[in-house]
Amino acid sequence: CRTGHGFLGAYYSQFVPSERVDCPCGAASQTRQHILQDCPRYEHHRHILTAVSDVIDLPTILGTVEGIAALGTFLHESGAFTKTGEKRAQRARARWEDEPEP
Repeated sequence: CRTGHGFLGAYYSQFVPSERVDCPCGAASQTRQHILQDCPRYEHHRHILTAVSDVIDLPTILGTVEGIAALGTFLHESGAFTKTGEKRAQRARARWEDEPEP
């Protein structure tokens, strides 16, 4: 998200032209700003970002310790910037007892 690399239309338009550049919400272009500030798919989680910046100012969100911490929580809770745009399923932790005998 910070570097501009990720599963979003703005990246795909330059580096993976075979992928769609529109947002699943219907917006013509899926950009970092759109996902963080406007996309209705993530409205439910946007309060995490507005707690740090009322208008979700990108320099604040991407350039301060508080903003980056809020962004991390937003990404984890919302699934934004994943390939599917959905929150990732919890993986079971590997346990030593479950490993096969050598």
